[in-house]
Amino acid sequence: MKIHPARLRPGSRVVLVAPSGPVSPALLAAGIKHLESWGLAVEVAKHVTDRHPRLPYLAGTDSDRAADLQQAWCDPQVDAVFCVRGGYGTLRMTDLLDWDAMAAARPKVFAGSSDITVLHEAFAQHLNVATLFAPMVGTDAFVNDTAAREHFRRTLFEPESVRVLTGPDSATMVHGVARGVVVGGNASLLGFSPPPREAILLLEDVTEDTYRLDRILTALLRAGWFTGVNGIALGSWTDCGSAEVVEAILHDLVGSLGIPTVWELGFGHCPAQLTVPLGVQAELDADNGTLTILEPALGPVT
Repeated sequence: MKIHPARLRPGSRVVLVAPSGPVSPALLAAGIKHLESWGLAVEVAKHVTDRHPRLPYLAGTDSDRAADLQQAWCDPQVDAVFCVRGGYGTLRMTDLLDWDAMAAARPKVFAGSSDITVLHEAFAQHLNVATLFAPMVGTDAFVNDTAAREHFRRTLFEPESVRVLTGPDSATMVHGVARGVVVGGNASLLGFSPPPREAILLLEDVTEDTYRLDRILTALLRAGWFTGVNGIALGSWTDCGSAEVVEAILHDLVGSLGIPTVWELGFGHCPAQLTVPLGVQAELDADNGTLTILEPALGPVT
């Protein structure tokens, strides 16, 4: 049974962390203003604006990024931990976290997407807590996309109001209806935890050439990542080459499995990005192109 953190309310304390790549100071400042307009008390972790001394694609050293996340999660006064951006870096710092100490801490909301997929998997495995695959505070997808930002806000404060998820281009790839626990995220970052069982699997990616996307999905198939999957929700495939070739790859490797599958559900690296709860029971209706969250992602205010 997954642990459901409490939903947020005006006055909730949120800490921003940067487990992956460096953040734009301007976007970060704008994102903070949006959070504060929701009545949240926002704190920026110590190393969020750092740059790694030799590796410019990382937001500070592995140990500092891990320390920021662990400290925020273990602080009993913190209600939520939001990642400011993705990029690359979570794989380098996840093993530096003290999971026993984090499991002993009060559960709280954890949100992020893209490279943060690695941490969503780790949180599910080590902490058994539901998390949110959501737009990130220090990115254009949060700062300048009103629809994405509002869907995230409603998920945080009133999750019952956003339980039916669908995108403007949602379509049936494989007919059928399936139920299971929502897992997954960025396809290239899956596979570092045991394959899911009785699951609705989310898949999306960005800036992967079509042949690389084929390799990523083939590797997941050979690793048994689809064996226990009841349904598949496909998100965006931004800058992954020709849309026709991408769809052909997914038809060939995923659609051929015969599992109920929805094309373009509306999450990932796309306009009006949906916030999708992970670790919760849901129903995927491939015939109608919807994913219905059967239990609120976040529990009552404590």
